[in-house]
Amino acid sequence: MTDAHSPASASARSVKLASGPISDEHWDVIIIGGGAAGLSAALILARARRRVLVLDAQEPRNRFAPHMHGVLSRDGYSPLDLVADGYREVRAVDGVIANARATAARKISDGFEVTTEDGARATGRQLVVATGARDQLPAVPGLAEQWGRGVVACPYCDGYEAAGRTIGVLAGSATGLHKAHMLRSYSSDITVFTHLAGTIPEADLRVLGARGMRVEDRAVARVISRDGILTGLELADGTTTAVDVVFAEPALVALDGPLQQLGAERVETPFGAWPAVDAFGRTSIPGVWAVGNAANPAALVPIAAGSGATAALALNGELVALDVAAATAQVTGELGAQR
Repeated sequence: MTDAHSPASASARSVKLASGPISDEHWDVIIIGGGAAGLSAALILARARRRVLVLDAQEPRNRFAPHMHGVLSRDGYSPLDLVADGYREVRAVDGVIANARATAARKISDGFEVTTEDGARATGRQLVVATGARDQLPAVPGLAEQWGRGVVACPYCDGYEAAGRTIGVLAGSATGLHKAHMLRSYSSDITVFTHLAGTIPEADLRVLGARGMRVEDRAVARVISRDGILTGLELADGTTTAVDVVFAEPALVALDGPLQQLGAERVETPFGAWPAVDAFGRTSIPGVWAVGNAANPAALVPIAAGSGATAALALNGELVALDVAAATAQVTGELGAQR
């Protein structure tokens, strides 16, 4: 990654953080996270003339990948360039972005207070959490160094680019074998490495074979690379298997610290416990929303961006309703005083 592709190099409007209040402004909305979901929400809300502050630690989940795929009009585009574009667009409509890591969130009388790791504080009427998720890779030497390039996870994101190549599937569970079946339409040369998945039912192994896939139950000792390019996998007994690309099954970890601090409910998903949201991104805490991978572990970039827009529309509607209710109460009081 170069500075030219860093979101921080996107043009201009930011805020300087220091210990104490970020500013005297009580924001309409504070958004924690500046990836596709957070910036999409910020763009909608800023265009609705809401006072929006985005706190972005600049660590989007897909920052390791040189290209995105399956994103309409941006197929093959750098994910960091997408974020940089989002920075420019949000700032162009007076949204404010601060490059800061939020470490604490709490309820206050008129909304929420967020504190950053530098001790800066900001308050707002509503809070959007777009902190995403983290991929926890299996502890195989060399795997992390190839993450986002020779080692990937998503068939929808990278399967097309693997078409006709030699594919290794590093299954982490019996249900993870589904990924191998998804990849079968891209290649006839697939080896499924099952050691990390534990015991696989015999019927499942037979189905893999029936679909023309090889099964390897020996442990993978390390990833082999040459000149930065993945070339194969070394097994525990020292033998090697040549592969062009590895589809791994990392464990997903929700980066939902702010939501947990506020006491938001979680639900069990196939990926583990995750923040509970409704169709619009509302959490169990009134005034708190979750979007992107913070709300949906399976959200690809376009889904994440769409969830940010969906939440922003609903959130703005709630702010309008609150403003109308306050004005109605004022008018009702004035009329009552005149009687």
